[in-house]
This record gives sequence, structure tokens and C-alpha cells, in this order.
Amino acid sequence: MTTSDYRKVFKQLKNKPAKLAKYKKHNAPKERSNGIALRKCIRCGRMRAHNRKYGLNLCRQCFRDIAVKIGFKKYS
Repeated sequence: MTTSDYRKVFKQLKNKPAKLAKYKKHNAPKERSNGIALRKCIRCGRMRAHNRKYGLNLCRQCFRDIAVKIGFKKYS
């Protein structure tokens, strides 16, 4: 279940607070302390192929798109 699906159910359970609380307890996405799902690309939200070097926090695809704009030079 994705995060967006998790939030869509809130509209359906708005009038039933007890069921909503139970749903939140059992179906909320887990808080991550380490691993691949901890960091996301700030541009597109992708979790894989993440580049943290120099504080970029971009995936490799987004980095390729904007590398020249932020001052990186391609050699070879």
C-alpha cells in the first residue's frame, strides 16, 4: 500500500473515529531509522539511486538533468 492510498481512506473513515484510530494504528507507514526507504530524492521522490554527496539528496536521473545548472562539469 502506498502512502497516497493510506491517506485516501481517511475520507471514508472520517465519521467513524474509533475505526479511523484503529486503521491508523495498524496501517500507518513505518518510521524508518535506516535503510533505502529513509531518504528520498527532493525533486521526484524516488528512493533508489540516491546521491547524498555534497548534500545534493537527488537521485541519479534528476542529477543528470540539472547537473550543469548547479555547476557540475562533464568530463570525457
